[in-house]
Amino acid sequence: MPVSKKNKLPIGQILLGSASIKQENLDEALRIQAEKSGKLGEILVKMKCMTEDDLLRALSSQLDIEYIEKLTAVEIDHDLVLKVPINFAKKYELVPLGKNGNSIRVAIANPMNTFALDDLGILLGMRIKPIISSSKEILDAINRVHEKKSEKAESMMDGLEEESLDSLAHELEEEPEDLLDVTDEAPIIKLVNSLLFQAVKERASDIHIEPFEKELSVRFRVDGVLYEVIKPPKRFQSSVVSRVKIMGGLNIAEKRLPQDGRIRLKIAGKDIDIRLSTVPTAYGERIVMRLLDRSSILLGLEEIGIEGDKLAVIEKLITRANGMLLVTGPTGSGKTTTLYAALSKVNSPEKNIITIEDPIEYQLKGVGQIQVNPKIDLTFANGLRSILRQDPDIIMVGEIRDAETAEIAIHSSLTGHLVLSTLHTNDAPGAITRLVDMGIEPFLVSSSLTAVIAQRLVRIVCNNCKESFKPRPEELKKVGVSALNKYSDMLFYHGKGCPMCLNTGYRGRTGIYELLLMDDQIRSMILKDSDSNVIKKLAVSTGMESLRDDGLRKASEGMTTLEEVVRVTQEEFLD
Repeated sequence: MPVSKKNKLPIGQILLGSASIKQENLDEALRIQAEKSGKLGEILVKMKCMTEDDLLRALSSQLDIEYIEKLTAVEIDHDLVLKVPINFAKKYELVPLGKNGNSIRVAIANPMNTFALDDLGILLGMRIKPIISSSKEILDAINRVHEKKSEKAESMMDGLEEESLDSLAHELEEEPEDLLDVTDEAPIIKLVNSLLFQAVKERASDIHIEPFEKELSVRFRVDGVLYEVIKPPKRFQSSVVSRVKIMGGLNIAEKRLPQDGRIRLKIAGKDIDIRLSTVPTAYGERIVMRLLDRSSILLGLEEIGIEGDKLAVIEKLITRANGMLLVTGPTGSGKTTTLYAALSKVNSPEKNIITIEDPIEYQLKGVGQIQVNPKIDLTFANGLRSILRQDPDIIMVGEIRDAETAEIAIHSSLTGHLVLSTLHTNDAPGAITRLVDMGIEPFLVSSSLTAVIAQRLVRIVCNNCKESFKPRPEELKKVGVSALNKYSDMLFYHGKGCPMCLNTGYRGRTGIYELLLMDDQIRSMILKDSDSNVIKKLAVSTGMESLRDDGLRKASEGMTTLEEVVRVTQEEFLD
C-alpha cells in the first residue's frame, strides 16, 4: 500500500491538538457531517475554523506522510512530469517530483486516492511514494512545467519565415476570408496564442498592441504598470491585428471605425474572459485586450487591504437595511472588487441581491446579475428601474454615470433598499460635490448617503527579494512634512528585483483606503453646499485617515513602498 497508517488517532483529535479549533467547532462539524456527509477536515475549512494548510499538516501527521507547503522550493523532474498526461495530473491533483532510489516521490492533494496512485505507478513503471501538498501548489507546478515546454512570444517570431511573408503583404480587405485557411498564417496564430499565454502566466491585466511608424509594440500591464514585452516586425502588423479580430468575432475588413468584442479562452487550466477594443490610429489599428480570470477566487474585505476600525465600520454599514454606500477612485483602482467583497460578505439565502454591471466581472452564486446593453436600451438607469420591481434588499449599480442613474439610486436608498455603487472622483469628499454637480439636491445627498470609500491600488513589495532601508529626509519630504516628523526613525522596505517579480521588486497589489462617514457635521456642510476641500478638512480633523496616511502606514509596515504611495496619491500632494 502506498499510504502508511501508523498514527491511529482520528483526524478530529489531531486537529484539536494542532490547529486553532475548539471542541465546539469540532462538535458542530461532526453534526454537519452526520446530516450532509462529507469529509470532516473539509467541513472545518468551509466553516473557516482552520486553513487548508492546517488540514494538510494534520493529514500528514495522521498518515505519517511528508507534507510540503511550497513546491516552488522543490527541484521537480520535468521529464517525469511530462510523461504524465496533463488531464490525468490535473484531474487527480498530483505531480511527480523526482526519483528516490527505486521509487518516485509524488505530490498529491488527496493521498487516500490509492486508485490514482496505483495507476500512476503502472504508467511510470515504479513504486510511488506519496507526499502531501495543496491543490493550488500542485496545479501551479503542473502549469509551470508545461509552460516551459511551450515557446515564449519572442521565439514565436523565429517561425515567421521570409517565404511566408508574401501572404502577409496583400491588403486584408481584398480577401479577408482566406486568413482562416492559409497555412502560412500558422506562425502568426502561434505568436498571438503565445502572447495570451505569456500574459496569463505573468498575471497581466491588459495587453496593448500598438502600431507606430516603423514598428509594432506589444506591452503588458502587470500590477497596474505597463512594460514592453516584444516588438514584432512592422510587416506582421496587419496579420496580428486580423488574427486578434477574428478571435473576437470582429469585422477584419473594417479598419476605419472602433470595434469592441469578446474572447473566451482556457489557458493553463484558467477560464479567461477577454474584452477586446480596437481603435484606428495614424499608423494602423491599436488593440487593447482586458483579461479577466473567471476562475480567480473572490476576495473578502480583509484580503483586499481593509483593516482595523475601517473594516468593522464597513461591515456594519453593509448590514444596514437602507442607505447608499459609494466607492470612488479612478479606473482600475479596484472599486468593483471592493463592491463584490462587500456583497459576498452579506450574501445569504435570506437576502435578495440584484446587480446591474458593465461588464459582469465575477459570477456571484445566489445573486441576480444584469449586464448593461445600450444596443437594446438596457442602461444603468433603465435596468435600475426594473430591479426595483424585483423586491430587492440590496442593489449594486456598477457605476453612477449620469444624473438619471444617481437620482434613481438615491430614491431607492430612501425607500428601504441598501444601494452600493461607484463614482469616478479623486477622494471621498469629492463624491458629494460630484452628486450635487449632477443636479441632485443637497438635502437628498445628505439624507441618503451613509458613507463614501475612496481607494487606490498599490503594488506589494516582493517577499522573495524584500530588504529594509532607512529613508533619507528628502525622500520622506516627498510624502509630506507630517511624514518626516512621524516616520523619520522608522525602517521602510523595497524589493531588489528577482525572477519571481520579473525584476520589478513588486508582486501583487493591495488597496489603500479613505473612509468618510456621514455625521451631523458633514451633513450640515453638504446642506450649505460646501466645497469638497472644506468637507475633507473637517473630516480629517474629526479622525478620517486619508489615502496618503493609510498608504504611509502600510509602507511603514513593509507592505508597499514610499514610491508607490507617491505614485498613486499624487493629487493629494498637489492640494
